[in-house]
This record gives sequence, C-alpha cells and structure tokens, in this order.
Amino acid sequence: MRPTWIILIACLTLSAADFYSSKYDDFDVEPLLENDRILMGYTKCFLEQGPCTPDAKDFRKVIPEALETSCGKCTPKQKQLIKQVIRAVMATHPEAWAELEDKYDPDKKYRENFDKFIAQKD
Repeated sequence: MRPTWIILIACLTLSAADFYSSKYDDFDVEPLLENDRILMGYTKCFLEQGPCTPDAKDFRKVIPEALETSCGKCTPKQKQLIKQVIRAVMATHPEAWAELEDKYDPDKKYRENFDKFIAQKD
C-alpha cells in the first residue's frame, strides 16, 4: 500500500471513531413510545432495577458519556432517537426520569447542557 492510502485509511478510521456505532441508527423506537411496558423495561434496565435486553445493555454502556457530552458522539439519527425516548420518559414517567438523572448525574454537573440538548428541535 502507498503511504497516502495508509494516511487516508487512518483518517477515515479516526473520523468514524468520533461517533458511536451506527448499528442502532435504524433502531425502531416506536414500540418503546407506543408501549409503556417496553419503555419502562428499558428504564428499569438503565436504573439496574430489572433485566436488560441486549440492545438495552448496549445503550446503558454509553449513557454516562452521552450525558456528559450532551450526545457529542451521537450521529444525527441517534440524537433524534434519544430525544424521542427521553421526552417520552420525561412526559409519562417524570419520577423515573428523576431517578435516571440522579443515577447518572448525581452532582448535577451535566443537567443544564443536557436539558438544552433535549429541548433542541431535531
């Protein structure tokens, strides 16, 4: 391989590493939004109060960093999906949302910026 190709491949790899995997960009959030039992199942997983699906386990791993950076490594599609789900939890289960905030941001360091992120239009 020529050195220029190696540099190009390295740059593309670094660029892709700036975002979370696009594996879940096509995740169907409608079942969560339409079925309170499923939404609360994910919420309980995130709070470590119930079992987790494999997808929920993956999501739970990135919650701390996504909160700290206001989803800085999220793709545009991931940002849209996350906002939809969080808005649903906030609207239908404010007590669960408060628990999530307390679990993942006990010192309230990131709430203001994250709230601004959630309030942004898609």
